[in-house]
Amino acid sequence: MHNKIVIHYSEIATKGGNRPFFEEKLTSSLKDSLGSFVTKVYKRYGRIVADINPKADLESINSILSTLPGVAFFSFALSSKLDIKELEKSALKLIEKEDFETFKVSARRSNKDFRLRSDQINIEVGSFIVDKLNKKVQMKNPDIEVHVDVCEKEAFVYCCKHPGIGGLPLGSGGKLVCSLSGGIDSPVAAFMMMKRGCRIIFVHFFNNTQASSSVKSKIRNLVQQLTRIQLNSKLYIVPFDEIQKEIIKGIPSESRMIIYRRFMMRILNEIAKREKSKAIVTGDSLGQVASQTVENLQCIYAASGIPVFSPLIGLNKEEIIILSKKIGTYELSIEPYPDCCSFMIAKHPETRANCEKIIVLEESIQEKDALIESAISKSELLKLNIN
Repeated sequence: MHNKIVIHYSEIATKGGNRPFFEEKLTSSLKDSLGSFVTKVYKRYGRIVADINPKADLESINSILSTLPGVAFFSFALSSKLDIKELEKSALKLIEKEDFETFKVSARRSNKDFRLRSDQINIEVGSFIVDKLNKKVQMKNPDIEVHVDVCEKEAFVYCCKHPGIGGLPLGSGGKLVCSLSGGIDSPVAAFMMMKRGCRIIFVHFFNNTQASSSVKSKIRNLVQQLTRIQLNSKLYIVPFDEIQKEIIKGIPSESRMIIYRRFMMRILNEIAKREKSKAIVTGDSLGQVASQTVENLQCIYAASGIPVFSPLIGLNKEEIIILSKKIGTYELSIEPYPDCCSFMIAKHPETRANCEKIIVLEESIQEKDALIESAISKSELLKLNIN
């Protein structure tokens, strides 16, 4: 019955002279993500409209659009000619098979040449539905709200407004490299930066002496879930055990975690350079674990030559879990796996690192650049696409 998707954005509308750039990015992203579910996607009247393929599955479309960056809300609609009789017929067709007792009509008229004002459209369409279906108008909390958007060349009639995640469209914010641990936090951090229009390249650090192939499968599944949002992804799986063995030889156990992460930062920087990425993303949340105190994060981030973004830094665990469930990564994240950073560290690792002391300790590690280059050269690169 529905033949259109009406897609609204919010933040994009504030972009002034750059607005066409963001609109084009969102239009392109919609075309790629919706694929054969639609026959055409185009800008129209300050929104984006998609023509629905008659064979399309609306639930699948709903699932895609609900997490697509840049979409504020969307509706499955019927298009109508700019004639009040046609609007009445479309509204009736939309709701006549629904189970309801009360309704209201909410019209918006961006086309000021249309002969009826919004309040007059409400009355005309509402009276027609009352006459045909014998239902009751109720202005507050009705069972169904019929929206009528009167635009320049056509009108759209719809009932439900489905929420999106807002933000900026994919590709508008450049590329970032994300350290993906396999826990709950880092996939959510990646999502938060996707919502800002960034395309994410994933890097997972893997210790062959403590992990099995099931860990790689878990990481791949996490990235595949996030690929539903950004449509295609790169995943680097970097062996880290040789570096850890060298660190363990001469570094006290309470300082190892910080030095592990400083080496990870250097590897992330090298991958970012190869991928032409300008920044790194982590899942750090201030104070959540021992490595995430202000002092430790300052020391870890100091090993990076490019900016480090931590979009979860002020969130607590419950807030992060809610987001992980929303994007479908929670159940995958809680599958047991060995954390690379927990390998051979003290029961009570250092929480207030002195960075000068850490740098001195690092000097005992031989051929740091060669270790980093070796790890990158032995990396496995996976390319994933939306299913």
